[in-house]
Amino acid sequence: MSVDLTARLGRLRLPNPVLAAAGTAGAGRELAQFVDLAALGALVTPSVMAAPWAGRPAPRSAGTPSGLLSAHGLIGPGIDAFVAADLALLAERGLRVIVSIAGTHSDEFAEVARKLAGHPAVAAIEANISCPNHGSRGQMFAADAIASARVIGAVRRAADPAQPVFAKLTADVTDLGHLARVCADSGADGFSLINTVSGMVIDTDTLAPVLADGIGGLSGPAVRPIAVRCVWQVRRAVPHLPIIGSGGIASGLDALQFVLAGADAVAVGTATFGDPRAPLRVLAELTEALAARGFARLSDAVGYAHSQAAHLDDRQRAARRRPAEELA
Repeated sequence: MSVDLTARLGRLRLPNPVLAAAGTAGAGRELAQFVDLAALGALVTPSVMAAPWAGRPAPRSAGTPSGLLSAHGLIGPGIDAFVAADLALLAERGLRVIVSIAGTHSDEFAEVARKLAGHPAVAAIEANISCPNHGSRGQMFAADAIASARVIGAVRRAADPAQPVFAKLTADVTDLGHLARVCADSGADGFSLINTVSGMVIDTDTLAPVLADGIGGLSGPAVRPIAVRCVWQVRRAVPHLPIIGSGGIASGLDALQFVLAGADAVAVGTATFGDPRAPLRVLAELTEALAARGFARLSDAVGYAHSQAAHLDDRQRAARRRPAEELA
């Protein structure tokens, strides 16, 4: 059984739903040694800032039994060098590129978006509002609805109207549905979720934090149930906007969970460090999983679990009514 894998992300169409996640495939050069990047739905770049940034002090990463804890700090050459070198190379290779952008305040986000406007290689923009807001004591933009609205609005106004803007959200908030609705009202064309989850590792020999900054972002299999939950909540909160789901995807069945929860596409990240071919393997496995379950089109599976949950609720309500009717 053949499966139509077209991923429909609003007005953006991708030939398949599997992406290389931000920060795990570099700007393409590294992963291209092992994978035909053109075979992926798209490549999401590391988050690019207005100026060059050297990142945080070492040590920046630590392994955990269930994933990776990292605090690299958005290392990058700045937007001008990125456009001249990295983006130019990706354009030459004809890749579909979603550029992740970041900043220390909304004006910086807007500056970066403005310099990407009209570039033929940019299929969409991912506004990484999960990065620190230096104007608010380092708190994430996404931890505050007002700050999130300000950034998304600034990016949407500065970006090319033809370039969809995806708000990258975090699980480290109390009301993700409310935040998603705020971003939608501010001009977001879709969502990318989740970013890493805050975590910490302490060395029991040195009795000190392993990472130089203490707290880092946890990625890998441990965060997958959290990420699936977030996709489920955002799909219910803003059902009309597309979602790119990520977080601990290492197999086709992992990816299928995200699709069933409401993700229109998925991004493979940490798994790529151990297996550079993971994105293409996940794509093949997802295709097989969809076919085995009778889905002729990827779009038919997107959010399917919501309808199944509704049927289950109906059956449970009916079961609760029957004893009362029998007693009457």
